[in-house]
Amino acid sequence: MQYGPAVRRRKLGAELRALRARAGLTSGEAARLVGWHQSKVSRIETGRSGVKPADVRLLLEAYDVQDPEVRRVLAVLAGAEVDGRHHWWHAYRGLLPTTYRDFISLESQACGIRTLETCVVPGLLQTSDYARAVTRASVTGLPDGKVDALVEVRLARQDVLRSNQLRLDAVLDEAVLRRAVGGPGVMPAQLKQLLAAAQLPQVRLQVLPFAGGEHIGVTGPFVILSFPNTTDLDVVVLDHMTSSLYLEGKEDLQAYNKAFTSLQIQALSPEDSLDFIAGLV
Repeated sequence: MQYGPAVRRRKLGAELRALRARAGLTSGEAARLVGWHQSKVSRIETGRSGVKPADVRLLLEAYDVQDPEVRRVLAVLAGAEVDGRHHWWHAYRGLLPTTYRDFISLESQACGIRTLETCVVPGLLQTSDYARAVTRASVTGLPDGKVDALVEVRLARQDVLRSNQLRLDAVLDEAVLRRAVGGPGVMPAQLKQLLAAAQLPQVRLQVLPFAGGEHIGVTGPFVILSFPNTTDLDVVVLDHMTSSLYLEGKEDLQAYNKAFTSLQIQALSPEDSLDFIAGLV
């Protein structure tokens, strides 16, 4: 279990270590190929030290890694720009906690998100009014300007869906749909937003109705982030009031993947889920 900033370094280091081993090189041999001291390679591979995108490219050349998607994912994990653009969330770095910035960074690189929500609509599917109400409830005492900025961030994150680069599978407890977040004027528009989002080919929504009884997700919501070409970079995110925890162990990933599959089986089908939501509008 690692906090956000560390999980990215650890996953990048673990992948670079696996690629070095696949190339048949020791850490000392890899260091000599790129003109470094062996200790630098070791620090990078164990996640104790960050690594620049240019250094990642040097290592990938030394390991003869040609797959463009692997090279892109690892470069972005090291902090490279996405599609030639500066990371948009840097403009909010004075406002956003480090763990939230790191989550946004991982989310922007992911090819798949599976999420169980038991209390609120997933951030990628929220309307601005709904996001504002959730922000005010979860971070009390903020001036209007900061609330507006946090809502901007929430809405900017949704670009990953509009760009078709991400598949979102969301299982929503019925409580998410019935809780009057923001009052009666906000929820009808939010429910319509869910119905509209579900028309996107990369979005799959399912509802866990109260009538279905207990389910494995009663212990709380979670998010599984998946990355292109390698499951070694996948991570489970658990949100707490003041921080987020990242689970990266194989046993944790297997357990949460199994749990999510179980939830999908127990939930209404996507078609019946949309009918259910439409009945609440």
